[in-house]
Amino acid sequence: MKEQPEPNEGSWPETPLLSEYAGEADMAELVTYFVGELNNRIQSIERAWQEQDKQRLRDHAHQIKGAAAGYGFPQITDSAAELERELNEEATIADLSERVEALIGLCRRATSSSDGA
Repeated sequence: MKEQPEPNEGSWPETPLLSEYAGEADMAELVTYFVGELNNRIQSIERAWQEQDKQRLRDHAHQIKGAAAGYGFPQITDSAAELERELNEEATIADLSERVEALIGLCRRATSSSDGA
């Protein structure tokens, strides 16, 4: 199996990505939990990408798409949906690089806010 390049970690802006629920006290704990789990999700996506496991990549994109929507991160939802769509259309692993990098970049921006809320 050919080794895939690491998604470009330096390609995402430094601006933190905040939840649409930022400032809502009743959502703060939930959003903080979601953001705290994003590093694990990023690692899982990176592993699936490195292993060229399109099914796992699709599963992770689908899970993040749904979760991000519920926690007020429409940019992450949209990015995950685009990746999932391309995977469902049988895109080659090489064609997915930009989508994988975009999703990881948005997730990192959310984690850079420390709690997203």
